[in-house]
Amino acid sequence: MRNVIRSLFTLFLLCILCQPVKAGALSYLNQDLKDTILVTGFHTDSTSIENFILYQRFTPTASNQIRQFYKSRDYQHAWVTEEGLSEHAQIFLNLYDNYQFYSADSTLRNPKLNAQIELLQSEGIKLDSVKSYGELELQLTDFFMRFIKRAYSGKVNPENFQWHIPRKKIKMAEIMNTLVSANDLTVNSWLPISKEYLAMSAQVIRLKSLHQENWIEITLMKGEVLRQGDTSQIIKTIKNRLIRLGDLTTTDTTSLYDENLVSAVESFQARHGLTVDAVIGPKTIETLNIPIKEKLKQMLINMERMRWMPQHDESKRVEVNIPSFRMHVYQGNEDVLSMDVVVGKAATRTIIFSDQIKHVVFSPYWNLPMSIVKNEVVPGLERNKNYIADHNMEIRGEQNGLPIVRQKPGPANALGRVKFIFPNKYSIYLHDTPSRQLFKRTTRAFSHGCIRVEDPFALASNLLSPQKEWTSSKINEAMHENSEKWVNLDSPVPVYITYFTSWVDSSGKLNFRKDIYGHDRRLAEHLFTP
Repeated sequence: MRNVIRSLFTLFLLCILCQPVKAGALSYLNQDLKDTILVTGFHTDSTSIENFILYQRFTPTASNQIRQFYKSRDYQHAWVTEEGLSEHAQIFLNLYDNYQFYSADSTLRNPKLNAQIELLQSEGIKLDSVKSYGELELQLTDFFMRFIKRAYSGKVNPENFQWHIPRKKIKMAEIMNTLVSANDLTVNSWLPISKEYLAMSAQVIRLKSLHQENWIEITLMKGEVLRQGDTSQIIKTIKNRLIRLGDLTTTDTTSLYDENLVSAVESFQARHGLTVDAVIGPKTIETLNIPIKEKLKQMLINMERMRWMPQHDESKRVEVNIPSFRMHVYQGNEDVLSMDVVVGKAATRTIIFSDQIKHVVFSPYWNLPMSIVKNEVVPGLERNKNYIADHNMEIRGEQNGLPIVRQKPGPANALGRVKFIFPNKYSIYLHDTPSRQLFKRTTRAFSHGCIRVEDPFALASNLLSPQKEWTSSKINEAMHENSEKWVNLDSPVPVYITYFTSWVDSSGKLNFRKDIYGHDRRLAEHLFTP
């Protein structure tokens, strides 16, 4: 049973910590503890712990975490027992072994600590003194606390990477006690891992097995494209590539572009955010040639971000993923509504943050940001004195030498027929748009930062569904009255504006998207060592 638990635990969590860390991050394990550390039997004591804390120069937070952990256990050992290492310690160490294997990072490795562990793991061999057991116990506690912190929070501070979604603070002592007291260890017994994270972990394992394969570069002649019915020797290579990637489920590797290959190419294009047309052209070939190593790195970057996300309960929430240009409404784990969105262009990026949708505004006015007034309205007025009237706008005053402008409700209003307000310092919200043609584009980064939704009526109906007076007909009427109307939600709905360029969707397919804002590149510089 122990082996089964270990295997399952390792399978799901072997990627939890697979980002390298800077050399020397655990150099404290190379140091000898002071001779004043004492252990009575297989219990430690407060004096030993205080000496350990003093010698290792822990932060106040880490110091209190260690104190709380042992005080709650009546100072009983957690990792080193009369029989050697506890089962929980063995599981942790198995995870660490897998971490080294998958990350190819040895900076956490400490020869002295490893030697002590190997002594305990060797049958019939004991450490030379009770004090040695105590040293190892406290060193393992420190090591495992760092290990858990990485699993919960990732390697870097999200705020340094323009990620402004807060998450619950770690209660380290509580987590450690839950782990070491669990009779039946499961992933959720100690880590806040989402089903999305677990799905990504399994995909990392799968792609890791492909990493060693010798994949040749697929090339087409200049201007060449392949369609159903075509015959080419390169189609054999394409079929084999798609079989390995999981898009082609048959074992046929003939040179004919048949119906099975059509479905496989469409699947591949959809998973990578390409135009789904079953035509094998330059963009599809370029994407097929992305090395597995690069895909794995992209996945690990996004798994780091998944650690930053808060845990969700069964209540309703709205999630927008900027790189996929999609919005989803979830009720617990169920995706109850999804649609395309238009996000900010590179020069006016949509901010990554979270808040609560509190208001639905029908037939809204649009108060133009001063940057748009300066860069678009003022030049427009210089060209055309009727610019304001032609755009159904009105001037409401003046600020810093610029007119204060708003656009009246109506079919041409830039916010469309409805907007969804979650008050925030970034002045970002969800809204309708009269520019419907943009939703036909595969890449939809065109806005000034706000998020345009494809089906505002469906979103309004969903958000207002608990308020029974807001029937479909009443919502439709309010959207077309040309008179602004604010509606407060009885229960505000959390909204998360996220940035994931790789994830596993609800059908189990691994997805990749372009890093449209360059956030992946900057994060990779801090996660991966040369």
